[in-house]
Amino acid sequence: MSGGDTIFALSSGAGMAGVAVIRVSGSAAGPALKALTGRLPQARQAVIARLRDPARDELIDEALVLWMPGPGSFTGEDVAEFHVHGSPAVVAELLAVLGGMGGLRPAEAGEFSRRAFRNGRMDLVEAEGLGDLIQARTAAQKRQALEHMTGMASRDYERWREMLVGCLARVEASVDFSEEEDIAAGALAGVRERLIQLRNELVTALADSGRGRAIREGVKVVFAGAPNTGKSSLLNRIARREAAIVSAIAGTTRDVIEVPVDLGGIPVILTDTAGLRSGSADPIERIGIARAEAEIRGGDLTIWVTSPDIPAEEPPPGFDSDTVRVLNKSDLSQDSSRNRNESGDSQYYRASALTGEGIPALLAAIERKVRERFGRGEAPVAVRTRHIQALRRCVDCLNAAIDSPAEQIEVMAENLRAAAAELGRVTGRIDVEDLLDSIFRDFCIGK
Repeated sequence: MSGGDTIFALSSGAGMAGVAVIRVSGSAAGPALKALTGRLPQARQAVIARLRDPARDELIDEALVLWMPGPGSFTGEDVAEFHVHGSPAVVAELLAVLGGMGGLRPAEAGEFSRRAFRNGRMDLVEAEGLGDLIQARTAAQKRQALEHMTGMASRDYERWREMLVGCLARVEASVDFSEEEDIAAGALAGVRERLIQLRNELVTALADSGRGRAIREGVKVVFAGAPNTGKSSLLNRIARREAAIVSAIAGTTRDVIEVPVDLGGIPVILTDTAGLRSGSADPIERIGIARAEAEIRGGDLTIWVTSPDIPAEEPPPGFDSDTVRVLNKSDLSQDSSRNRNESGDSQYYRASALTGEGIPALLAAIERKVRERFGRGEAPVAVRTRHIQALRRCVDCLNAAIDSPAEQIEVMAENLRAAAAELGRVTGRIDVEDLLDSIFRDFCIGK
């Protein structure tokens, strides 16, 4: 991937459409635009122009074109855009003509955004937010991605980094003037208190990172319970399609089945699991049970399903996620005393996957719990694994600096440098070359 090439790509969706957008970025964008239209339009003003193949002098299309010279463009380079009719034939011909021009080549996935990062038009957190926005399917995902793309999370990272650099400057000043005790003591005044404040802010951000992960990837809602209580039927009712196989035979569900849905704008992954029962002699069923228990431990919300015709099973060890308890097959029993959990921990919801009774109330309860936990407030600043890992390493370095003895001021300084480096890696200030391919490879071509 060469940054000196001029690249082009279809930036809108493939297939037939009213309008298709083809973007060109690099030093040859202006000459390419002039060759196709016969002139260079005024910067940042959309104009109608006829596009002609310069080699054959044949009309390609009548299009809306824009000329955006760098650095005031998305990539920071000269950029030309062609808004042509969305005919596959028009798009194919224009791409072929651009590919035949000297110095131009098709863009790779994420290459436009990668150039924007390299040219200082966005940092890595903003670039990741852009990638998440492109893939957003729900309102919550869109809102979180926009906050990252527009720099709200980056401002927090930069503020933390400035606090850290300020403390590091004072510590290094103390090292430089270690022989003058009054100056050294003055430089260190209040440093540990500031570091503790910063450490606590990072710990708070880490505690909120699970919410960001769940919004980005989907809140995992796990249906669990004994075999034949109707877990799969309930999931199918809520998902409004036959996603899971339903059978009267106990143990039909052996593997984990995931169904993505949108609940009130929040992405949710409904997860069906094998029935839980003790003492199974079937080795395949035991594997399914082990997977079900792992899903429960890793889930964000568990729907614990019981029914009046099946002996109750106790939840497995590690059953510590938030829980909604459901008495399914309510059409078989009208015993209202089963409508509550006698322990008082959670409410039982009566429902019937067969008749639909109680499904709206159950769905409302699930949505309410999901919104309470994941739909509140501003987007978390740490939503990806690399953010979380960097913040954890930064906290470890801060703890080491805070706990370092007063006579080992050089050790404190070294730990603060390492902490600053970890924050810098999040936004891309330092040492991120090995991350770029993994970050931008999931972008679509043309972005």
